[in-house]
Amino acid sequence: MTYTGEVKVGGPADVHELADLMISKVAVGSMNNNAYLLRCRATDEQLLIDAATEADTLLSLIGDDGIASVVTTHRHADHWGALAEVVAATGARTYAGAYDAEGIPVPTDVPVADGDTVRVGRVQLTARHLVGHTPGSIALVYDDPHGHAHVFTGDCLFPGGVGNTHGDAKAFASLIDDVEHKLFGELPDETWVYPGHGNDTTLGAERPHLAEWRERGW
Repeated sequence: MTYTGEVKVGGPADVHELADLMISKVAVGSMNNNAYLLRCRATDEQLLIDAATEADTLLSLIGDDGIASVVTTHRHADHWGALAEVVAATGARTYAGAYDAEGIPVPTDVPVADGDTVRVGRVQLTARHLVGHTPGSIALVYDDPHGHAHVFTGDCLFPGGVGNTHGDAKAFASLIDDVEHKLFGELPDETWVYPGHGNDTTLGAERPHLAEWRERGW
């Protein structure tokens, strides 16, 4: 089946099969949060991005092989609601942006800064610190050596715009600057975007709208 990234709460995961990495996307909870399970095809090690809620759903997706680590993209509660249960069940290491770790009630084992590497088996992800939605939001970039890049953006980039900055002009300016420079400025149009809620997109689909996002201010 061709991966679309269109998932529904209560429905099955959608699986994006890459040469070195398998990405399983599932929707959970009343806010339609996305959680992503990454599996290194060479080692079978797994990493979860955002233990949002519905621990039973996430643990079923993880399966008997467990996970080595959980990355929380930012401090908002809808992205870590199941973190304590998932960590208790799996013993996984926890990662989060260094400036958001204090806002996450489960201790962060590895605070992450801009440019840091997070590994799942033999696969390397690069963290990008994006300021505005929260002080310490991070995106994770997988530069696939066999194809185009993939980026997990949390709540910093969606189809149609950047994340909510609640009418704060300074926060919006910071977020769109970071997104434009660190994502659009460094990654090609083919880059696949996996957001924290809703459907996926690509940088190429969103790039023509950057100026209008700046003009509208959200």
